[in-house]
Amino acid sequence: MTNGRLAKSKWLLTAGTVLWLAMAGRVIAEEPSPAAVTGFESYINRVESRIAKQDGSESRFLAPVDRARLRQGEVITEQLTPATGLELPGALIHDWRGTAFFPGAKAGDFERVLRDFEAYPQSYSPEVVRTTVLLDQGDHYRVTMRVVQHHILTFVMDGTYDVTFGRLDAQHRYCASRSSQITEISQAGTAQEHALSAGEEHGFLWRMNTYWSYEEGDGGLYIQIESVSLTRSIPTGLGWAIGPFVESVPKESLEFTLRATRSALRK
Repeated sequence: MTNGRLAKSKWLLTAGTVLWLAMAGRVIAEEPSPAAVTGFESYINRVESRIAKQDGSESRFLAPVDRARLRQGEVITEQLTPATGLELPGALIHDWRGTAFFPGAKAGDFERVLRDFEAYPQSYSPEVVRTTVLLDQGDHYRVTMRVVQHHILTFVMDGTYDVTFGRLDAQHRYCASRSSQITEISQAGTAQEHALSAGEEHGFLWRMNTYWSYEEGDGGLYIQIESVSLTRSIPTGLGWAIGPFVESVPKESLEFTLRATRSALRK
């Protein structure tokens, strides 16, 4: 693509995003419809059933991926839903999977990183800015987390997550993080900071579940993440502009998480 066409593409994307926000500001936003929630829960049930089968089998613990590419340092991401998400009434499901290889790492090393929630603002900066452990029951935690996303737009979310750890054996372990509440924050970090009501939110993120599977092998650790989220649908006629934005956010977030994990393990 020439520089001129690239600049035009970026301008169209930015203009479309601004238009989307302008529309969102004029339209009364609302929580996901009951049909969307039901659709998301049904999808999650299928995802968790598939992952449970993987986690119970050493031979297929991870979803198939080119391990030779991973050992060369590549991070492989895959979109498991259509390009702009799986459509529900007024909402979209986004399902992405990312896999990476960490030479010399052990499953226990990574689990210590995952369980050290208080260190997330250092390990996963600048996306994670604050964490608080509300409940610690050994392999089950309830955690609040403030996340900042910068993708043309900047949005701040406070989420509460139920996190559960499990293992097939010492070399094959897994973790599931399920959102129980996600709230959009306005004017974060200022004296005017406040949580938006359900009628004020833009619907950037309504639900988010994350599933980690990690397996020792080939002198290191394979880590695979599957992230499933629910967002508002794209306004009619703006798919050409909003589609690339919606598609890029979960992919870039997965890649960032895996690279930040690599840095945390090295430390």
